Amino acid sequence: MRTPVRDYLLEVTDGLVDVRDGGVADYIPALAAADPDRLALAVTTVGGRSYSVGDDDLEFSVQSISKPFAYAAALLDRGTEAVDAVVGVEPSGEAFDELSLERGTHRPRNPMINAGAIAVHGLLDASAPGGRVGRVLDVFSALAGRRLVVDDEVHAGEMATADRNLALAHMLRTYGLVTAGAHDVVDGYTRQCSVLVTARDVAVMGATLASGGVQPVTGERVLPAAVARRTLSVMLAAGMYDAAGSWITHVGIPAKSGVSGGLLGALPGQAGICSFSPRLDGQGNSVRGVLAFRRLSADMGMHLMEAERLGETVLRERRDDDGEVRYALQGVVDFTGAEHLLHELAQEEGRSPVVLDLSHVDRLTDVGRRMVLEGLRRLRLDGRDVALVDDDGVLPDPDPGDGQVVARRTA
Repeated sequence: MRTPVRDYLLEVTDGLVDVRDGGVADYIPALAAADPDRLALAVTTVGGRSYSVGDDDLEFSVQSISKPFAYAAALLDRGTEAVDAVVGVEPSGEAFDELSLERGTHRPRNPMINAGAIAVHGLLDASAPGGRVGRVLDVFSALAGRRLVVDDEVHAGEMATADRNLALAHMLRTYGLVTAGAHDVVDGYTRQCSVLVTARDVAVMGATLASGGVQPVTGERVLPAAVARRTLSVMLAAGMYDAAGSWITHVGIPAKSGVSGGLLGALPGQAGICSFSPRLDGQGNSVRGVLAFRRLSADMGMHLMEAERLGETVLRERRDDDGEVRYALQGVVDFTGAEHLLHELAQEEGRSPVVLDLSHVDRLTDVGRRMVLEGLRRLRLDGRDVALVDDDGVLPDPDPGDGQVVARRTA
């Protein structure tokens, strides 16, 4: 059987071919010369499977899609406290290149606007091979799973018109938020924005964020889970600039746009998504990209606030079996799944032994593991014998905290 996922993506892009609203970014020479009719759409799941259609192998400069990944790299290099001292996490409600800082702290409001991104670039490890730009290329390449390069033509064209970004850098230097030379930092930031990627690359990079920092194709942990979570949070709040509220309402996927026409989305636990189409709306976002994401969100239930009662599905079966009560679980046991199990266990009466069958469980989250073990501990306090069926070891070291490891059985 041929999977229908790629056919669906083709259906989405076919419906966008005749949309010709907006225009290319004409203030950057290389982008002004871009073919406005190019169109690509790519999806990579957290399981590492990729689907893409259209101009999916066409390289384009990453532009502002680089901002969340550079922010993640700065968190790696400096730590949360040092990064927070330089840039905030609040949506600005302003255009991406606005000359504005927070009152009092003088920080840029978030790392997705230019002022914040320039400050973030200044935080990157300058002692890395190749300096800050070398650090960017190393992290971006690990995220993409292949070696990426800078487009020198795009960089030169952007630096020729970088007056506003230079003004931002000098303003940041006056408050001590950028300590290196303003020109050097802007030059490095511009090279960061000039890294060449394809829609497939960006989808894989997004999937790495969506999977908690593990590159889904190579299996390498590129980012700590906490860094991936924080990056996604800032993307959701501020990735679409002054259209962030509308984006959250209608699409609900953490995202970041770029003026070359790329649009990154990363849906936690599910997939990374990238569209590419150079025509932009008045807020600098790809017109056809926004429409593609709106359709994906509506058709595939990808809105982050699309609530499913997944916890209720964890309990596969409860049965009385030869004088004992057996609970069979399935899927991923998180807070809501563990809470559902504990609720059911709390209804148990009598003294029959309780067997927990984890044969169909993929994994337990940390909170799910702790809650299940606590439930087993309380059953034993009530005088019940407990046992586990866990041939795959999804619950290693099953000590509920009373010093007595739960007995194991084979399936």
